[in-house]
Amino acid sequence: MRSRTAIWFECKIRYEKVMEDGLQKKVTESYVVDALSFSEAEERIIEEMSSYISGEFDVADIKKAPYKEIFFSDDEMADRWYKAKLQFITIDEKTEKEKRSSVTYLVQAGTFNGAVKNIDEVMGGTMIDYVIAAVNETTIMDVYEYAKTKKDDKPEYEQ
Repeated sequence: MRSRTAIWFECKIRYEKVMEDGLQKKVTESYVVDALSFSEAEERIIEEMSSYISGEFDVADIKKAPYKEIFFSDDEMADRWYKAKLQFITIDEKTEKEKRSSVTYLVQAGTFNGAVKNIDEVMGGTMIDYVIAAVNETTIMDVYEYAKTKKDDKPEYEQ
């Protein structure tokens, strides 16, 4: 289990999909990419989806995703994405009252219980007091992280 902080964009892709019965149906699927801007997010999702979709597709929507971090899983059975709302608990020094601040994460897991386990695994390594306020399965199909290409490994002046 590893986590990654970045600027995440949720992209909706619309295309004709061949269903199990052989008929074609127009579908819209959600994906998440990390990028520095909306235009880069659009460029990245088109590049990623071109490998998987034969034929035409449209980028139907792009919006900034609310995820502070994404918790990735190495488990082969982790084929779903869960939106998790965590509340961090702090004590106000002046009033001595408990204060909660909410943060949203995206968690990869195979099951609801697996998502909770993955959250506890990542957060257990921190000193932060937290409560899992909500965990809901999403319709996100996949997440594409930014990955350096071999060419980018060295600055241009060293090549």
